[in-house]
Amino acid sequence: MYGMTETGNCAVSLPAEAHTSTNKDRLKAAGKPFPGVSIAILDREGKEVSYSQVGEICIKSPANMIGYWKLPEATAKTLVDGWIHTGDAGYFDEEGYIYICDRFKDMIVYGGENVYPVEIENILYEHPAVSEVAVIGVPDEDFGEAIKAIVVLKAGMKATALDIINFVRGKIADFKLPRSVEFTESLPRTPSGKLQKGKIREKYWQGYQRRVN
Repeated sequence: MYGMTETGNCAVSLPAEAHTSTNKDRLKAAGKPFPGVSIAILDREGKEVSYSQVGEICIKSPANMIGYWKLPEATAKTLVDGWIHTGDAGYFDEEGYIYICDRFKDMIVYGGENVYPVEIENILYEHPAVSEVAVIGVPDEDFGEAIKAIVVLKAGMKATALDIINFVRGKIADFKLPRSVEFTESLPRTPSGKLQKGKIREKYWQGYQRRVN
């Protein structure tokens, strides 16, 4: 299932027939919109993208919120012409199934290529020494952003930056490989446990006016 509080909670679900589909990727889908729910996948200019192209998931539904309480600026940013801009990146396949990639704002633009950190993070979580990981974009004079992995190792375990990079190598396109690795004792999280990537990125972008979003 997929949705958010602003859309009246769930807006998309995987129908029963998808669970027995011969399409091996079907169970990776979030599903299809409920009746009465419309989904649009938009690029950064607000234009709809074609099938299989990644963009921001936007939802229009009778269950959509009417606004955030006493937060008109936040409301205007999230609710545009009746569409909730979720901040999530995803795509449609040709059968109308929706797939979720990552948070749209966390996307890294490396040399003009869009890289979604969660794809790299999912691989690194398979590393036997990795307890936590956050992949972010950091300033790069040649490519705009470079891919950096911030890693928390399990107690008593050891790994080098090269170990981490080589673990990803061969499992993903080379341009998505981390260019650097930093080890830390912990990652910042909200009281509810949500990873705060904005805080992680802050120190790397101080003094920079970002050329990419």
